[in-house]
Parts: sequence; C-alpha cells; structure tokens
Amino acid sequence: MDITLSVIKADVGGYVGHSSSHPDVIQRAKESLKHAKGQGLLVDYYVTTCGDDLQLIMTHQQGEESEQIHKLAWDTFVECTNVAKSLKLHGAGQDLLADAFSGNVKGMGPGVAEMQFTERKAETIIIFMADKTASGAWNLPLYKIFADPFNTIGLVIASNMHSGFKFEIHDVLKAKKVFFNAPEEIYDMLVLMGAPSRYPVKAVYHKESGEIAASSSTQHLALIAGRYIGKDDPVCIVRAQGKFPAVGEVLEPFASPNIVQGWMRGSHHGPLMPVPFHQAKCTRFDGPPRVMAAGFQLADGKLIGANDLFDDLAFDLAREQANDIADYLRRMGPFEPHRLPLEQMEYTTMPEVSKKLASRFQDI
Repeated sequence: MDITLSVIKADVGGYVGHSSSHPDVIQRAKESLKHAKGQGLLVDYYVTTCGDDLQLIMTHQQGEESEQIHKLAWDTFVECTNVAKSLKLHGAGQDLLADAFSGNVKGMGPGVAEMQFTERKAETIIIFMADKTASGAWNLPLYKIFADPFNTIGLVIASNMHSGFKFEIHDVLKAKKVFFNAPEEIYDMLVLMGAPSRYPVKAVYHKESGEIAASSSTQHLALIAGRYIGKDDPVCIVRAQGKFPAVGEVLEPFASPNIVQGWMRGSHHGPLMPVPFHQAKCTRFDGPPRVMAAGFQLADGKLIGANDLFDDLAFDLAREQANDIADYLRRMGPFEPHRLPLEQMEYTTMPEVSKKLASRFQDI
C-alpha cells in the first residue's frame, strides 16, 4: 500500500527550562492524534519527545505537504502550547512563529520530515530526533550511511546498493536545491555537504529505483524568524534493509560523536550524544546535544514500535566519548571553537558592543 510518513516537531514549552517536556503536554498531543485517527485522517501515530521538543509521528494516505495533516500538527501544537502556558513552562509556544495556520507548517516554525512510498513486505524505519542542535546535524551521519563504504559495507558487497545513492542538498540562505550522485560526485558534494549550517541534506534516494531512502527537516528557525528563538532540533527519517543500508549500518555513524552547532543558547559547538529515550533530558549547559533513534516496522501503515535503538551498551563508549569532548570544549568557555564564530551566532550582543566601541577603533 502507498503510505506517507510525516514527522513534525516543535518546541512548545520546556520543563524545567529547556531540559525536557511535561507529561501533560505529551498527553494533550496524544489525545489530539487519537481523535484524528478515530476520524480516519491518520492510519496511525506515535507521540514522543526529545528534550523539550514534542515529536508527532504520523502515518496517513494524504500525501506529502497535506494541508489536513499539517493543520492537524499545527492545531495540536497550539493546544499543547495552551497547556504549557497554563503550567507556565519555559518558552511556551516558542517554535510557533505565526498567528494562524496558512496551509502548510513549513516556514511557520515547526520542523518537518516527510516521505511517501509503497510499503514493502518488511518496511523498516528509523526516526532520529535531536535536541540542542541545528538542521544540518544529519549531514555527516547521512554521508556515512549512504556514501561511505567504511561505514556501510553494503555499498561494496550488496548488488542492490552497489550503484549508490542520490543526495538532495538545500541552500537555506538562497532557498535553492541541488542533487548529487554518489559515488561519482562525492568530492563536489562534500564541498557543500561539509558546511551543514548552510547546506543541509534534505533527502537521499536509491539511485537505481529512485525510491526515497531518507528525509530530514531543514527548517532554520533563525532565518524564518529573523532573530534567535531557539535551535532547530531537527528530525530525520531513514528507511533500512533490503535495497537500503541495514539497521546496524544506519546506526553505526553515531558510535563516534560528531561535533554539531547548538548547545547553550544555540551558540556553541558540542558533541552529538546518542542516548536512549530516558536519557534525552538536556541539563548540562543545556546539553550536550542529544539524539534518539526510534525504530519501527510498518504493517499496513501501522507503526509497530517504538524500539529504542540507542538503549544498547554498544553505545556506552560513544556516550563516554561525548562527555569527554564536552569537558574539553567547556574549558574553552567564551572562546572559539567552543563558541560559534560571530557570523554564525544567532544569539549575540555583538551589534550593541560594536556600536558602543565604534569610536574607539583606530586605523592601523
């Protein structure tokens, strides 16, 4: 059957500070999606959180960018924001950047990853959810999963993957997109892909069949709002097994923490720590950045799961390494490279300081 999987997320209020989400907010979201399923709009749903971000995972047959589905998500976030305001949670509704729904949540604050496909005999899905980081955090993992044979041996020895994958990369500053074929154009692709703050990977496709393999949220909150209001905290859907990388190949990149933008006030570099669901509470310097992996099997659109894929001692060393990296970076305090370069910071007093000091600068 043809099915659409939509993952739409928003920060509607933190409990306490930016660390986690309140149970009442989560319950309200579940009630909203349960009603939508009862009305026949959704085939199935799953609600979870990563840190202070509320994640709506929905299967349906309305297609991508469906006004009905996006309105459901928007209305759910508004209702959850009202709960957050009643509890005086921190930053209630901070990701909702519009006063009213206008047909699509893209450009309104929430992050969106969607894909439409024909469900396979065994449809394996992994949904990655991150907190305290920016869109583009998936660039390095997606490269390793779909283009690096040292990570994904299937690229070498599986005949149905040997021809490679196609990457869709967005320029978030100019609102343009470009496609690259891997492995043929890897070097050109890495020129852009290695700058994730501007060129996040939006999607990956199986080259031979054209089937979608991965989809991520690329919404950049600061560009939408024109000011810093919080990090993007992106989501990413990856299909696994068969003509796509195996589950172990999809998870393997997170065994070595990569450095991402975000952390405290969205103004620092920090390690992306893979954690089980119960450890996604960001408290140390509002972090360090976290990533969860929820595994599902689809059965006629029904979500069988979630399987908490990072709840595994095999990732204990990655968590230990992330803490070591966090210790090292924190000792640098307000100095780069722990703090982001000024031109990349979204939360800064630089304009005020520059104005105050303007008269004191002299020619060299």
